[in-house]
Amino acid sequence: MSPFEITRRRLLLAIGAALIAGPVAAQPLPRPSASGAYTELRWDDLVPQGWDPMKGLKDKGIGNMAALNDGDPKAVALMRELREAWDNAPAETQLDGTRIKLPGYLVPLEENAAGHTEFLLVPYFGACIHTPPPPANQIVLVVPAKPAAGYRSMDTVWVSGTLKATRSNSPMGASGYRLEGALVERYKAPAR
Repeated sequence: MSPFEITRRRLLLAIGAALIAGPVAAQPLPRPSASGAYTELRWDDLVPQGWDPMKGLKDKGIGNMAALNDGDPKAVALMRELREAWDNAPAETQLDGTRIKLPGYLVPLEENAAGHTEFLLVPYFGACIHTPPPPANQIVLVVPAKPAAGYRSMDTVWVSGTLKATRSNSPMGASGYRLEGALVERYKAPAR
């Protein structure tokens, strides 16, 4: 299997997930807690209302990208265009400065003997490692208050801190948000 085919398959997997999700429907943003506690967010909350990650393909009348051949210049151009749109995906600026708590998967960027000093938080297993990165508004750059020790790549964690709608680029993907001085803890499902 060629490197192009592997990349194409990974991108098609990500595109399929986005097609299933479709554009984000209008929904109210969570209200900050009056007590100053963290507001628990869902990943959909990070996407501006009405933003459609597949709009460019739909506008071109591309219904089934999987039907394109691997070496087709049209497929290569479309993948490049889609990647650029996803890397520049808009952030939900109304969340800037909000104290949040968000679950996700850890993608290491920097670590030392004490633990991870910088990582990406992503919404699904394998994002940025086994599949192409999700849109930038679905990636959070996390700088923990103290190194996060005892975690491995793709461990599920909760992060808490003040969210900033700030773009960053890393070798693993572009992020639309930053969480500095974050608290990191092992994921435990909320009580129902």
